[in-house]
Amino acid sequence: MRPPSLVWLLSLYGFCSTFSIGAFPALIPEIGTAVALADWQIGLVAGLVGFARMVADVPVGLVITRHLRRTLIVAPFVLAIGTICLAGGGSFAVLAIGRGLMGVGHALTVVSGLTALLRFAPARAMGSALTAFEMSAMIGVLGGTVFLRLLPTWLPWNVALLIGCSPQLLTFAVLPPLLTAIPRDPDTVAGPIVPRAEERRSNSSPMTAGVLLAFAAGVISAVAYSTLEQFVIPFRGEREFALDRQGIAGLLMIVQGVDVVCLLPFGRLVDRFGVGHVLGPTLVVFGVGTVLTALGSFAFVIAGCLLFGVGLAGWPLPLGLLRRETPPDQIGWRTAIYRVGVDGGIFLGPLLSGFLAGHAAGLLPITCAAALLAVGCLIAVRR
Repeated sequence: MRPPSLVWLLSLYGFCSTFSIGAFPALIPEIGTAVALADWQIGLVAGLVGFARMVADVPVGLVITRHLRRTLIVAPFVLAIGTICLAGGGSFAVLAIGRGLMGVGHALTVVSGLTALLRFAPARAMGSALTAFEMSAMIGVLGGTVFLRLLPTWLPWNVALLIGCSPQLLTFAVLPPLLTAIPRDPDTVAGPIVPRAEERRSNSSPMTAGVLLAFAAGVISAVAYSTLEQFVIPFRGEREFALDRQGIAGLLMIVQGVDVVCLLPFGRLVDRFGVGHVLGPTLVVFGVGTVLTALGSFAFVIAGCLLFGVGLAGWPLPLGLLRRETPPDQIGWRTAIYRVGVDGGIFLGPLLSGFLAGHAAGLLPITCAAALLAVGCLIAVRR
């Protein structure tokens, strides 16, 4: 029987590991100035977490099929090393290496945490469990942003980053009880590190319309999220509205605060009415918020951040579609493939924004908004 503390331990594990995600965006303009980076280099550094996660997701998905506990143990070490490299970076190459290591650490954390949740949490409360895991991670993101908001602006950016990321160390204290709470499933104890190709093929399941819509919702949401949080909001805040580190952090706190408030109610709505009735309208709201945040005046940007936060509350919901149409023994593998698409979107958002900044800055947000509206409507009307 699943220990009752498992969901909460996984949520605490995710909470501790996400402070760096919240601490980094408010520092992007300062990092670009301090290291003399061009817009495309800033976009690349910001997006490298997504790229590294995208590359690591499939290997991680294969490994955790049999070695879930080992993956949970390794993740915080990789994340800590990446944070130290980023904070000590005095050049574009060192910053890129640090962000890449942080991406691998987050891939290990997210895929292993979601796999444990999807395999061992009760199906009747899966919506609440997924949103609890996502809410804890977003509270960690909000915590990192709050640190940057409260720290004095005269602190060097790398010192502020280390302070903002310091709660990651609590992950090491969470590990022992978490490993005890995970049931000892035979598939995670013995056997080769990577399952045989014949085994994966024999257990594969077909791609249904629900699975395709889940992938589309996740990827498009990821592109829109990373575009707004890691490029549009920091640079519009600095260049158009003359905001400093604390002002940019304030806008990000609006997004993250609304997200945190909406997550658990959304999970309960999913458990009661079904994922489609919640995810579809949420994506539509996300699309409207994307347009307002990227193109509106300052008052509309604030309104857009509010709607952006509501849209982010739907971030874990595509996994509900994915789980419903995936056999239990394929959850780890399919979750990893889903994360490849999502993390690829997180990489492409700031990267493309950096290249388009001087030519067609609004093109990517408008495209994301149109796609969110289309996919949201398809999910809402699908029975």
